[in-house]
Amino acid sequence: MGEHIGFIGLGLMGKPMSHNLLKAGYSLSVFNRSAPAVNELVQAGASAATSPREIAERCDIVITMLPDTPDVESVFTGSDGLLAGSHADLLLIDMSTIAPATAQRLAAEALRHDVHVLDAPVSGGDVGARAGTLSIMVGGTQEDLERARPVFEVLGQRITHCGPHGSGQIVKACNQVVVALIIEAVSEALVLGAKAGVQPDVILQVLGGGLAQNRVMDLRGASMIQHQFSPGGKARFHHKDLGIALQLARASGVAVPMTAFVDQLFLGLSEQGKGDLDHSALLTMLELLSNYSLANE
Repeated sequence: MGEHIGFIGLGLMGKPMSHNLLKAGYSLSVFNRSAPAVNELVQAGASAATSPREIAERCDIVITMLPDTPDVESVFTGSDGLLAGSHADLLLIDMSTIAPATAQRLAAEALRHDVHVLDAPVSGGDVGARAGTLSIMVGGTQEDLERARPVFEVLGQRITHCGPHGSGQIVKACNQVVVALIIEAVSEALVLGAKAGVQPDVILQVLGGGLAQNRVMDLRGASMIQHQFSPGGKARFHHKDLGIALQLARASGVAVPMTAFVDQLFLGLSEQGKGDLDHSALLTMLELLSNYSLANE
C-alpha cells in the first residue's frame, strides 16, 4: 500500500480497526496513552510513535478514534499535536464521535496549515470494527473522501458522504438518538412482557419476526436477557453522544423530548457505577423502575 497510515486511539474500536489496516497491507504507525495496546500492534507489524506530532510528521493519512471532544481537540491542536507536526497534503480523519461545531472548527484550523480533514464517525460497534463492516458517515470534500476511500473500504462496508465538514458528526448524532431510543424500547418490552408472565426469549422470538425487528435486538437481545453487558459500546459514551445530540437540537431549534428522557436514564445508569458496561445495560434502569429483573427468570 502506498500511503503510510497513522492511528491514534487504540481502544475498543481503534485497536481492531488498526489490526484490519495491517492485515490489508498498510504501513501503520500508532500512538496511544496506554502501552499494552501499542505493544500488541507493534507485535502485529506496526511501528510506535511517542506523540501525535510524530505521527503527523511520518504519515500521509492519520486516523483518530478518541473518547470525547476535548481529547480530539488536544490531539489536533496541542503543543505536541497533529497540527504541530503537519505537512502539506496531510489528511486527518477523525472517526471519533464529537460535537459537529468542533469538527467544523478543527477543519478550518487545519486548512490554515494546508492540512485536509474529514470527520468520519462510525456505527456498528466493536463487532463491526473487528469484522470491517462499519457504517462510515463522512463530512468534508468529495476529493478528500475519494483519497480516503481505499482506507475506509478496509474498515467498513457502507461509506456515505453526508456533506461538508461537520455533516458526518450531525448524522452520527442522529444515529445515536435512534439507537438509544431502540435500546430503551426493547428494554421496556422485555420488562413488560416478562413481568406480565411471558418468557423473555419468547418475546424476542416474536418481535424478531415482525415490524418490531431491529439490529439492537438481533445483536444484544439475548445478552440483555442474560444480563451479560460486556461493552461493545459503553453506556457512558452513549450518554456523552446524547449530550451532543441535545446540544445540536437546542442550537437547531428542534424538539427531541424522548432523547432528553433517555439521556437521563443513561445518566442514572452512569451514576450507579455502570457507565463502563454496554449501553444495553440501560435495561437495568427499566428493571429498577419496575422492581423486577430478567436475571430472576
